[in-house]
Amino acid sequence: MTTQLEIAKRRTGWLAALGAVSMIGAAYAAVPLYRLFCQVTGYNGTVSRADASSLPDAARVQALGGQMIRIRFDATTAAGLPWRFKPRQITNDIKIGEKALAYYTATNTSAKTIVGRATYNVSPDTAGQYFRKIECFCFTEQSLAPGQTVEMPVIYYIDPAILDDPSANRISEITLSYTFFPQAD
Repeated sequence: MTTQLEIAKRRTGWLAALGAVSMIGAAYAAVPLYRLFCQVTGYNGTVSRADASSLPDAARVQALGGQMIRIRFDATTAAGLPWRFKPRQITNDIKIGEKALAYYTATNTSAKTIVGRATYNVSPDTAGQYFRKIECFCFTEQSLAPGQTVEMPVIYYIDPAILDDPSANRISEITLSYTFFPQAD
């Protein structure tokens, strides 16, 4: 015959186990949820993904009076990734709201095929929510054969809403930064 004390101990044990399982699940979900949050809000310099239909129309861009912003390109590789990775150009002055194209070059300097994945952000952080990527090599893994060199495009624009944000409307230069990491087999 079970007593009230034994029932209480059993219930406490089940609740503790449920709490532990919930915390483990939350820990695994935290990284993808945080990444999604950053992509949606532009938090911490994370760039927003867009499609070509979201580009401002020509009348909206013309109404901005050709306001320009400088984009600076940066490229690094993680330790242990035998790639040379660099932007084709260091800066590009673009009109706010207009679609622009930049290229990065990667060369596999090893004797084996290596798969890499790029992470990205922009600086200053407040510009992240206005930097829109339409197409980017960073959306997928990149596989390079030994000695192979590839050119990887980035199609992007700066959302005109940046001019309406008091904390961002004085930004004259945005740095788009990528770091390539090796992907595990």
